[in-house]
Amino acid sequence: MVRDPLMEAELVGLEVASAIASTTDTNTKERETKDISKMTGRKYKCEQVNFDTHIPWPKLDQWAKHPDFQKKLANLTQKTIALNLIMMGLNGTSRSETSDLSSNPKLQDVKKGWLQQMREDMPSHVMNGASTQNKIKVGKGQAKDHGYENIDALVLDAVNTLIDEVYADDTELVVICGREILNDKYFNIVNTDLKPTDDLASQVIISQKQIGGLKAIRVPFFPKNSILITRLDNLSIYIQEGSMRRFIKNNPKRNRVEDYLSQNIDYKVEEYGCAALIENITFEDKE
Repeated sequence: MVRDPLMEAELVGLEVASAIASTTDTNTKERETKDISKMTGRKYKCEQVNFDTHIPWPKLDQWAKHPDFQKKLANLTQKTIALNLIMMGLNGTSRSETSDLSSNPKLQDVKKGWLQQMREDMPSHVMNGASTQNKIKVGKGQAKDHGYENIDALVLDAVNTLIDEVYADDTELVVICGREILNDKYFNIVNTDLKPTDDLASQVIISQKQIGGLKAIRVPFFPKNSILITRLDNLSIYIQEGSMRRFIKNNPKRNRVEDYLSQNIDYKVEEYGCAALIENITFEDKE
């Protein structure tokens, strides 16, 4: 998370310079420095997001005898907010004046998240298999028809073709995905009757969890059949300092205690060149 006193400002990109080492004959000229920072022209804008909750009186009465109830409730609230921030970052596509949870159960209309910003701002770094002619097929025999034999080959291809060259060899690149992607790769390994030595090898493979040679990180609420390749520190949540506002009141009209909490936040992919998004992957073996 990035905490900033400003509500809106321009992003300062920190790019891995391709070459800054040099030599200079100072008898004939001065040494010249190179600027490794850059103004991206892109801005962040922290906007209010509400995290309002309540507790009915009967529930308060039920838990009144537990001395650590307040602590448990505070921890639950913090965990829920953290999970909501992840959900918005991965699924947010727009911002509505008044959000509708029933129509957007994954908070799609609260704040525009990282993936949507990539789709809109940097489509050249997005591999989308939604259309028939651009289907991304993974499975046995698919390599013969412009597809991929396995998910590792797909990730390797994405790193080579979508990630900017200056970041392609970055050892901090990871594969961010959901449960389904990892299941597709590792289910066949665990769903086999193996010899003890082979079983040990399979356990080592599973514990390391890599895809295409990159560490695989499973996160909640990640869109199905999709993959994001980037550095973890390339995904930022901007929070305006001093913007947290909280008001707790007892509401006898509804027989409950209400907790109104809000913060001004925004999501940003710091360097689009260090990110690749793969969507709508189809898993099927070619007959």
